[in-house]
Amino acid sequence: MTDHAVRVLDTSEHRAAIDIMREALHFPPQSDDEWTHAIPTYTDGRVFGVHVADELVGTAASWPTRLAVPGGAELPTAAVIRVAVRADHTRRGLLGALMRRQLADVRERGEVLAALNASEPLIYGRFGYGPATTSRVVRVRARRGAVRAEAPAGRVSIVPASDVEARLRAVYERIGLFRSGMLTRPDAWWTVVRTRRALVWKGARAAVHHGPDGEDGFVLWRPVPSENLGQGAVLQIEDMQAATPAAVAGLWSFLLGIDLVAEVRADRPVDEPLEWLLTDPRLATTENVEDGLWVRLVDVPAALAARSWGEAEPVVVEVADRTLPDNAGRYRIGPDGVRRTDAPADLELDVAELAATYLGEVAPSVLAGVGRIRVRDAAALARADRLFAAGRPYCGTFF
Repeated sequence: MTDHAVRVLDTSEHRAAIDIMREALHFPPQSDDEWTHAIPTYTDGRVFGVHVADELVGTAASWPTRLAVPGGAELPTAAVIRVAVRADHTRRGLLGALMRRQLADVRERGEVLAALNASEPLIYGRFGYGPATTSRVVRVRARRGAVRAEAPAGRVSIVPASDVEARLRAVYERIGLFRSGMLTRPDAWWTVVRTRRALVWKGARAAVHHGPDGEDGFVLWRPVPSENLGQGAVLQIEDMQAATPAAVAGLWSFLLGIDLVAEVRADRPVDEPLEWLLTDPRLATTENVEDGLWVRLVDVPAALAARSWGEAEPVVVEVADRTLPDNAGRYRIGPDGVRRTDAPADLELDVAELAATYLGEVAPSVLAGVGRIRVRDAAALARADRLFAAGRPYCGTFF
């Protein structure tokens, strides 16, 4: 493989980098106004580029965040963004060079995990990322009284347009990372939301849910084009965070009761009990179930030590990691913690498969059943399932 030199880009090169990403996604270059909004979304020192004949042809960036893992710990994480190689230089090893350089940088910064939203799922498993959360795309027909009357729900109020960012930020920080897979939201993330509201999500509105102890949820939505305008508007939920069952019920009840609305569309946790919440479960239709956050264990010992484990006899797993070989080795995992060991392995897996199981999204036995985990001791699978079991993870923060 050709050795491609990857370096940190100067701030003067950031605009060229974002235009390479936009070209890869078949978008036009940014306008001056768009670039003005985008400048703060790049973090100095975390934007990488690869050049051919002094011309920038590939890029990858990240910003710092924290990710909640089973047991409640919040681990330093690199949120990977804007990965792209120009179309006339793909399949020449440039992406691999970018990924390896970025992961080395993340490791040097002491960040335990890296995470991304995969535009092409076939790409990132090669670099140790695994799909660690799942969500479902739902469509719910709107009508008054759609939510059952006995469902606990508080008051919902619309947020003035001028106060949306500040109010939603305050609620998100107040409720915290209440389930595995959630991410903290740095200033750069909120800048992206502000830009989208101003330039793309025209007409976006927001509302907050008031629980007994204060605001404990919010929803940001916008109207989208509909073929049947005479039947009412279609509302697209862009962001909905609800820390309690009452907040979930209250926000759905509010949205489905807005006048002149035919349907509400959203990306939601697969375990949200939406059908049980509705007077008619058939009002809700699941259009798709899709991968959400992809996670990469950059520091395997630290990541394994940070999460909690279920009750079962220990299991020894042997991890392979071609990109970060220091992670490779055998780990004894038990309710009392994790340590390296020389004991024979019960299960063998790649770091990408470890990432898929890490937050509890998929059981080891499922991956073993399709040949993605090699089993050396069949009796260990049931123990591993109990050890890795956790509440269903969900991110809810797209970046």
